[in-house]
Amino acid sequence: MAEERLQKILAHGGIASRRKAEQYILDGRVTVNGQIVTELGSKADFERDHIKVDGKLLRAPKRLVYIALHKPNNCVTTMDDPEGRATVMEHVRGVHERVYPVGRLDYHSEGLLLLTNDGEFANRITSAANHVTKTYLVKANGHLSREQEQEFRDGIPMHGRRTAPAGLKLIKEGANPWYEVRLVEGRQNQIRVMFKYFGRLVEKLKRVKIGFLELGPLPSGEFRHLTVGEVARFRKILKMD
Repeated sequence: MAEERLQKILAHGGIASRRKAEQYILDGRVTVNGQIVTELGSKADFERDHIKVDGKLLRAPKRLVYIALHKPNNCVTTMDDPEGRATVMEHVRGVHERVYPVGRLDYHSEGLLLLTNDGEFANRITSAANHVTKTYLVKANGHLSREQEQEFRDGIPMHGRRTAPAGLKLIKEGANPWYEVRLVEGRQNQIRVMFKYFGRLVEKLKRVKIGFLELGPLPSGEFRHLTVGEVARFRKILKMD
C-alpha cells in the first residue's frame, strides 16, 4: 500500500474525522514505529508501519458502520469532554465498532447527527464542496425583515469570510417565529452567529435533514443504523463508487 498522509490514515482507521485526526497529531497523541509525529504533512503506510493513537495500535475497521442519532439538547458532539459534560457517545452504547461524529451540532442544538467509522464518508459529507444540504428548524426571538432575510440568503461576513448562500423560509408566524434554514456548509455556531448578526437570538435549533436523510420519528437520544439503500444513495451522491 502506498504512503498516505497520517490524518487520512487515522480517518480510514475509524479513529476520528480527518479534521479531528489532525488535532490528535498536533497534540502528540500519534506515534509511527515508536516515534511521536506532530507534523501534519507526515506520511505513513497503513499496512507496513505500526501506527498508534494514545498507545493503541491502529487497525483497519472490520466493518463499516453508519448511524443516525437524534442528538438531544445539553450534550457535546465529541468523543469525550474535558469539562465532564455529557457527550453524544453516551447515546450510542452497544455499538461494538468505534464510531465518531460526522460534523457537529453544538451543545444546545439537537436533531439529526451521523456517526461512522468510515473516514472518507465523513470527510466528503462535511466538505462544503460536495454541497450536501443540511436542513434546520430554528426558533428566533423575533422576525427578520425582508431585507434581512435576503441578506441572510446571500451570505454575511463571519470570522473574516462570507458565508455561502443559504436557504431561509419563515414557516411559523408569531412573536417567536420559526424558520427553516438550509446550509451547505457547517461552520461552528453558524446559524446562531447569522441570526445574531441581525440582532436576533436563536432560542431553539434542530437539524431535521442531511441531504435526503430525514430525522423522522426517531426519538431524542435514540439511534438507528442506516439501511443498505441509504448508504448506497449517499455513496452515489458523494461519488465514492
